[in-house]
Amino acid sequence: MNLELLAAQARACVACGLAKNRTQVVFGEGNPDAQLMIVGEGPGEDEDLQGRPFVGRSGQLLDKILGAVGIARESVYIANIVKCRPPGNRAPEPLEAKTCTSLWLIKQIQLVKPQIIIPLGATALEFFAGEKLPITRARGKFFEWQGIKIFPMFHPAYLLRNPSREAGSPKYLTWQDIQLVKKTLDELGPKRGVEIKAASQESLF
Repeated sequence: MNLELLAAQARACVACGLAKNRTQVVFGEGNPDAQLMIVGEGPGEDEDLQGRPFVGRSGQLLDKILGAVGIARESVYIANIVKCRPPGNRAPEPLEAKTCTSLWLIKQIQLVKPQIIIPLGATALEFFAGEKLPITRARGKFFEWQGIKIFPMFHPAYLLRNPSREAGSPKYLTWQDIQLVKKTLDELGPKRGVEIKAASQESLF
C-alpha cells in the first residue's frame, strides 16, 4: 500500500453522510516521506472545488507561516481529519471524524511516518489528545502520540479573524510556535534527505 493507492480508495468512499454533498474528496498532499505532517479540520469551499487541502485564504496563510521559518510547503505532508467538506464549513461531527480518521488518516500517518505532527485547531487536536481541550491552553507544547511528537497550533482561520501581531496575540504566539517547531526539526535531523532552510524573519506572516 502507498499513498496513491490509498487516495484512489478514498475517492470512492461513502462511509459517512459527508460523501453526499462533496464535489471532490480532499485526501491530502505533500512529501510522502515528510518529517513534518500538518492536520487540519476539514476541507472548505476552495478545497472542495480543487480537491487539495489548504488552498484558500487559510492555506495561503499557512504557506506564509511555514515559509517564515524556511519550511517549504512541498517538504511537508498536509491532510485533514475529514476528507469531505462538512455542510456550511461546520466542524465534523464525532461519528464523521471517527469514521474518516480510522479509514484514512491513521493509514496516512502510518505511510508517511512523520517525526512531528501539527494539529491545527481544536478539532484536529481532539483526535490526537483523545479528549476535548482548549487550543488556547494546549498550543505551544509537545506531547507524544504513538511515538510521534504532537505540537498543537492555532488554525490559520483563527489567525485571519485575529490579525493583530502585538505581543500575546494569536499571530505573535504562532510565530513563537513555528520557530520552536523549526528548532525541534533541526535537532531531530533530516529524514531521508528532507532539507529545511534556515528561519527568516523577513518573510514574517
